[in-house]
Amino acid sequence: MLFKTTDEHEALRKKVREFAEAEVKPIAFQLDQGNEFPEEIVKKMGSELNIMGLPYEEEYGGAGKDVISYAIAVEELSRVDGGVGVILSAHTSLGSYPIEAFGTDEQKKKYLVPLAKGEKIGAFGLTEPEAGSDAGGTETTAVLEGDHYILNGGKIFITNAPYADTYVVFAVTHPGMGTKGISAFIVEKGWDGFTFGDHYDKLGIRSSSTAELIFNNVKVPKENLLGKEGQGFRIAMQTLDGGRIGIASQALGIAQGAYEAALQYSKERIQFGKPIAAQQVISFKLAEMATKLRAARFLIYSAAEMKHNGERYSMEAAMAKKYASDKALEIVNDALQIHGGNGFLKGMDVERFYRDAKITTIYEGTNEIMDVVIASNIIGKLGKAEHAGAKTAFVAKNDGPITGNRKREIIKADTAQEAVDILVENLKKDGYDFSVGIPVDTPIYDAERVVSVGKGIQDAEHFHLGEELAKAAGAALGGSRPVAETMKLVPLDRYVGMSGQKFNGNLYIACGISGASQHLKGIKNASTIVAINKNAGAPIFKNCDYGIVGDMFEIMPLLAEALGTGEKEPAPPMKKVRRSKPRKLAPNHKVMVCPGCGYEYDPDLGDPEGEIDPGTDFENLPDDWTCPECQEEKENFIEADFPEDRK
Repeated sequence: MLFKTTDEHEALRKKVREFAEAEVKPIAFQLDQGNEFPEEIVKKMGSELNIMGLPYEEEYGGAGKDVISYAIAVEELSRVDGGVGVILSAHTSLGSYPIEAFGTDEQKKKYLVPLAKGEKIGAFGLTEPEAGSDAGGTETTAVLEGDHYILNGGKIFITNAPYADTYVVFAVTHPGMGTKGISAFIVEKGWDGFTFGDHYDKLGIRSSSTAELIFNNVKVPKENLLGKEGQGFRIAMQTLDGGRIGIASQALGIAQGAYEAALQYSKERIQFGKPIAAQQVISFKLAEMATKLRAARFLIYSAAEMKHNGERYSMEAAMAKKYASDKALEIVNDALQIHGGNGFLKGMDVERFYRDAKITTIYEGTNEIMDVVIASNIIGKLGKAEHAGAKTAFVAKNDGPITGNRKREIIKADTAQEAVDILVENLKKDGYDFSVGIPVDTPIYDAERVVSVGKGIQDAEHFHLGEELAKAAGAALGGSRPVAETMKLVPLDRYVGMSGQKFNGNLYIACGISGASQHLKGIKNASTIVAINKNAGAPIFKNCDYGIVGDMFEIMPLLAEALGTGEKEPAPPMKKVRRSKPRKLAPNHKVMVCPGCGYEYDPDLGDPEGEIDPGTDFENLPDDWTCPECQEEKENFIEADFPEDRK
């Protein structure tokens, strides 16, 4: 490159910039406010601009350009709207590259050609609730049965979903082998059992659609295995290296747009009788911003050139991504500051740039992971130092469910009625009295019981089933985020989840809720969780005490009838029901249980982190001692009881 782009590069920049100014900029505010995916613009990016396959060979539908050209295209789109920029980045770097790099000729002709031409959109399915920065934590599985792999599990935060047509998905084919047991597959939208969660309502890049992928016994043909079994982790990491060039370019474009807006505004805004650009403090800010932009651009184009030339570029891509995204945050912050109060208003470009920039430090490897990548390339592999008597401490991975230790009793019965009868019998044994209840409009955080409905309720026509079950259970009525925000079947203050209302009561009945991590984190303090869902692979079943797999429209009326549809007596003040844990034998000491998270204090172990020595009885703990797991106060702990046959 010799520190200068070519005339061809700059001609492409001009073409993409004109397109972005004419097609994207006029509706950027609308896309942001409406959380809208720009389908028509994306089609034109393929049919008119021919940029959806810029770095791929013409033989496979691409434009045959270099990687710098691709970086420039992402940069110029992001200069107007970071969401549109990442649509191209995710499609090209993540959805198409693995097929180009690891696919067979047949796979390339079938999938890469329409992707590169822009006839179809691509996406990349790696992230899971327990597999973010640590991709080795993948839990989605693919089991070979005859001529197909049976895919089960789910992915979260997937860019371009659900609008993408083709997904490169990573799943465990050989359990127990860690990263060497992960394989990659090409999965098509529309296959039976492949569904989507709702479009996330994000802080920024709101024109970019991001959704959850749900796989329920999806049949993937053997020929859709990408590469070989066990190569999935390598494919993912190599893909992410290139993807980081795209995200760095996105960050650069956002920062460039913010800088240009600030420069223009500073020339027009008059204070103290002259443009604020003439004030030294503002002019120096602009000088710093321009310098950071130039440095970031060189890092990005250099990494892109190395990739195009077939050189090792993992470290350089990580450097470019880290630097460009970090500096983008600084630049958009200064740009908004230059705009003053006006920059804080909705509709101002810098306000949107400010929100859009943050994500570039998080996805395709957080910037903390970029430091790991850079450091490992610098230092290399160090030999193992063996010292006599030395001990190595390992931190155990938390493989448990998000909601803590649960019974996970999935009720198996010949009929739905039998399953409901077994469930009700178990709940009554656990101490639940369904002759009493609370009003359905009781605030979620005050409720002893909640019946919550998810997307499985489908529409308003079926919503009465949730209301009737809540009344029969003597419970308040709640809903998942999509039911409140998208379907608008319950008010926003009845949405249960990590970012909504937290449920701290006893009984939580989840109907048609798949169990996204943010929802599960909002109900983890429940004493008992009941799940009703037709998808046996839904995460909610790993996080419940009792589960019924079946048609919620059949089960909910039966359960309401079994609990009693008559009037309920007012429930007494809530007393926390002990969360049950399987136990072979009762201990010979009194067991005190945290009502918030189920933690059991063991006097034989004490609480080393709380400076409580082993052998300290619960009664002798300081009055200000709190639960080491959730900080519940000592005075709220309850004594566990055990059946006589376990004593």
